[in-house]
Amino acid sequence: MHGLIGPIIFARMVDCIRFRLNDQPVELAPLELSGVSPMTTLLDWLRDHRGLKGTKEGCAEGDCGACTVVLESADGRREAMNACIALLGQIDGLAVRTVEGLRRADGTPHPVQLAMAEADATQCGFCTPGFVMSAFAFASSGEPPDPAIIHDALAGNLCRCTGYRPIVAAMTKVAGMAIEPPTPGPTREASATFQGVFHAPRSLDELLALRAAHPDALLLAGATDLGLLASRSRHPPKSVIHLAHVPELTAIAAGKERLTIGAAVPYARAMPILLASYPALATYLARLGSRQIRTLGTIGGNIGTASPIGDMPPVLIALETRLRLVSRRGARELPIEEFFLGYRKTALAGDEVIESLSMPGLWPREVFFCDKLSKRRDQDISTVAAAYRLRLVDGRIEDARVGFGGMAATPRRALLVEAALCGQPVAPATFEAAAAAVAREFEPIDDWRGSASYRRTAAANLLRRLYWRIAEPARPVEVEAL
Repeated sequence: MHGLIGPIIFARMVDCIRFRLNDQPVELAPLELSGVSPMTTLLDWLRDHRGLKGTKEGCAEGDCGACTVVLESADGRREAMNACIALLGQIDGLAVRTVEGLRRADGTPHPVQLAMAEADATQCGFCTPGFVMSAFAFASSGEPPDPAIIHDALAGNLCRCTGYRPIVAAMTKVAGMAIEPPTPGPTREASATFQGVFHAPRSLDELLALRAAHPDALLLAGATDLGLLASRSRHPPKSVIHLAHVPELTAIAAGKERLTIGAAVPYARAMPILLASYPALATYLARLGSRQIRTLGTIGGNIGTASPIGDMPPVLIALETRLRLVSRRGARELPIEEFFLGYRKTALAGDEVIESLSMPGLWPREVFFCDKLSKRRDQDISTVAAAYRLRLVDGRIEDARVGFGGMAATPRRALLVEAALCGQPVAPATFEAAAAAVAREFEPIDDWRGSASYRRTAAANLLRRLYWRIAEPARPVEVEAL
């Protein structure tokens, strides 16, 4: 319990946005901000106010990668990100590089640009700057020229001319290229409020005070969902509270028995520790957005939007995740399946925020699997998502936790499916009974991604396939996309 009583004394506040752009300092003081809202997308600001036209708008929703720029961190990391859905206020204290910033001081192209040119990796050229920036981030990462890794690095960039072969050849050439370390952005310790509408607290106490004082403000984590209001819809939110600088919400703690991840930790940071604890997540997380999306997108944001087809909630349900919700009144914990009350409705009170989520590791004799069915393999929202954790003892299922997405108005724990599995032998009849329980358990949503009938059939078939995964672990039963 925080037990906060009385008024909060805020730390020194700043009211100007400072960051580095292509190695040069940028400061947008209140006078400069008078004509630029902190809710402006980074893409619009780059093009309209800095004349940097290399960063393009293709989809305005973070799918095509034409707007790709690179976020440069103090620890030396360079990560591709979508400028079209990032808000200008989010960039405060960071460092960004655009395709124009690759040019060498003597005016010559960067080696990554030369590799793309020498491979003839361009056709109409519209998407090329985005590919170049993804290639630059990939080259900086030191990753090997493995085809699967290159595919993952390029999954967030679309070429409408279908010229991928030479692009892959260029990516192969630049893999592991020695690239000078980045110059980090300015150090920002003080909390910030821009134009009275974009709040960026640096402590949990300040965050909770802002949450209580501005109950109508939207909580902004990575903006991969809320950013669409400013990009695609052109109706940015009136007021936001940005969560990315609050230490408690950006911490990761891996204990012997539990893993705790702050709600504002981006997927890119969370993935290594998640994969170490749950290796079966490797293929699943690689299909959760793109690298550009995972650079900013957060697990807490995926939970807070309460979408019935969000990728992570079914996984977190199967892993017995508990949420820590905090406000000035104190803190409480809640099983994640109790957090979702209805379509886009949650148990989060108007003065609360999700601080963190925690889940136990896998115990001996436990198995864990997860599936995502979608129309496309990459960059697509799930039609059906499912996750299963079973404890097996002497050929019997001692315990089971099953979560589904896309099967109801909310992500749901499959209690009838679990009942059909628990205490039963690992045998085809057991999983047939679990598959039959799907029709009694769910009334799936029906939309253009999949009919209700398809979703029921697919969910039942996933449970039948689960038997083969357990009974014959060496059998190749992976499904990429249906």
